[in-house]
Order: sequence, then C-alpha cells, then structure tokens
Amino acid sequence: MIEFSDLEEILVLIQKQYGYDFSGYSRASLLRRINRFMEISDIGTIVHLKNQLVNDPDKFNGFINEIVVNISEFFRDPDFFKSLLNNVFPYLESYPKINIWTAGCSFGEETYSLAILLKEMGLMQKSRIYATDISAKALEKAKKGIFPNNNFKEYSNNYFSCGAKESFNQYFVSDGQKSIINSELKKDILFSRHNLVTDGVFKECQLILCRNVLIYFDEELQNKVLQLFYDSLPVYGFLALGNKETLRFSAVHDKFKIIDKKEKIYQKIK
Repeated sequence: MIEFSDLEEILVLIQKQYGYDFSGYSRASLLRRINRFMEISDIGTIVHLKNQLVNDPDKFNGFINEIVVNISEFFRDPDFFKSLLNNVFPYLESYPKINIWTAGCSFGEETYSLAILLKEMGLMQKSRIYATDISAKALEKAKKGIFPNNNFKEYSNNYFSCGAKESFNQYFVSDGQKSIINSELKKDILFSRHNLVTDGVFKECQLILCRNVLIYFDEELQNKVLQLFYDSLPVYGFLALGNKETLRFSAVHDKFKIIDKKEKIYQKIK
C-alpha cells in the first residue's frame, strides 16, 4: 500500500516513462485506485510497483485501466437523453453534417445510445460520432460492441424512459448470453484514443458529451479541459456534462448559455 506522500513520485515516473499526465487528477481518487491495483496485482511495495510500471508494458496497461474510471450503461440517466431529444437534436437537424464527440466513452454504451437516437430521429445518415477514451482496453471493448444480456432489462427500461418508441432489442443480435450491436450503427462511429489532459482539439463538433469525467480532475485541469471543449465547438454548438459537474466556476462559463440546468447541457454563444 502507498500513502499520499508516495503519489508524486509515481505520477512523475508515469509522465516521464509514458507521457501520461495525471498531476491534475484528484489525489484521493488516485490513491484509492492505485492501492486497489496493487492489491489485485499482489504488489506490496512502491519499489515493486515502480519496477512493474517501468519494465512491464502489459502491467502498465492494466494499471491505466484500473485507475481510469470506466462506468457506463445504455441510456444512463434517461432524463438526460430526453433533454437531448427535446432541446438539442431539433437544432442539429438544420445542419447538413453533424459531428459529435463523446469524450471518455468508456465501453461504448453511451456512444451507441446516441447512435440509436440519431437513427430514430433520421439524423444518423448525416452524423459522425467520434468516441474517445484514454484507456486502450475500454476502446477495444467499445469497438467490438458486445455486451452481456444480464442488464438488458434495465437498459430497455432506460431506453423507453427517455422517450424512445422502438424496440431496444432490435438494435442487437443476441446468442442468449451476450448481444452485439448492429453493424449499421457502428459504421458511422470512429473510436480513437485521446488524452484530455495532453492532447489538443480533436475535431470541430456540434455536440460534445463528457459526462462524469471532470469530477476526477482538480480545478485547474477542469478549466483546461473545458477550454479544449470550447475550442472544439462552433458558436451555437452544445456541451453536455455530468450531473455533478458545472461550468459555473470555470473560465468559459460566460461564453455559454444554459439549455438544461438539471441535465447540465450548455450552448456556446460566443
């Protein structure tokens, strides 16, 4: 187990060896997740941990996958997707081409949820979704689009709660234990690795979703990432954050107007 006093040493090593900058992440969250990684990997000391991270790339990839939080489900927070349908999608209909960026896409459930709604709104044929994450393991799973069936009843309930009217299961092919997303929904989605901390503008997008990622960053890093999103949006583009996140105290707060206060959806106005 490591203590707070060991964290800086670990963070410097990671940045020097691999270029990942976690200096702006919440220290409490990092400490908790690093200690969990050490426990499940049977690593007892900081010296052992440093040796593993430097000399074993596979172990380092496992380390990254553990400390980067990947939590997702289809149509998570149905009221959020209902707000997208009512407040954002009708505006996007006027565009000849729609680019959407889901930052921190995790295992792809949110990305595919968006694709389903875009298809039902008749917008998918002119849309392109760019789904990014720092975790290579998460992206690999997201690209495959294969999900266990045990949560599909909850997913279906979320789907109908957000205002969708088709059958959720029609978008998958199932073998009874797992389901794979239809290839038609996958063809307009590009999954790519992107580090919000160190990488620049991904692409100009009319809608950016980054839900419940900023809560793991300190205030300085939150401002940096929000500036990145601002630079990636055209005027009147939309930004959607998580329900525990806000633009209120950020450097760009006066450059957006609130579209949905509860669901944390904003529109760039200047």
